Amino acid sequence: MNSPTVCGYPWFAPLTQLVARAYFTRLMDEGGAMLWGRVTYEMMESYWPAVARGDEEAPPAMREWAVKLEAKPKYVVSSTRKDFPWTNSHHIAGDLREGVQKLKDATPAGVLLGSGKLATELDRLDQIDEYKLLVHPRIASHWPDAVPGR
Repeated sequence: MNSPTVCGYPWFAPLTQLVARAYFTRLMDEGGAMLWGRVTYEMMESYWPAVARGDEEAPPAMREWAVKLEAKPKYVVSSTRKDFPWTNSHHIAGDLREGVQKLKDATPAGVLLGSGKLATELDRLDQIDEYKLLVHPRIASHWPDAVPGR
């Protein structure tokens, strides 16, 4: 038996989008900074600044989220890129453990990490203090394992 759909998605998609957006907004509001790898930064940079400026059409809730993200300090780990022009973006260069520890020490509200490969490396370096997960009912089979090798 097929599940009922809404706009081509399973019936629960609109609800899970609302729940996920509320969860991620709360995490971002509570955290002091975002920490990404270069690939995640470039993916986010390619869309959200335009939404925040109003150059990209988006529902009001998404625009509000984009404006919050625009204001949030964003730290990027990259060995290949040095220039990060998006508002409030900063490069973490050099020793990863040392750079992330300095960021954590300077950010009492906490650092929200949002990059899979970077999370794996920071876990190896024992730099992750807490995991907060959202299990989404729609999982694509091409996504990497949440915790590779475990």
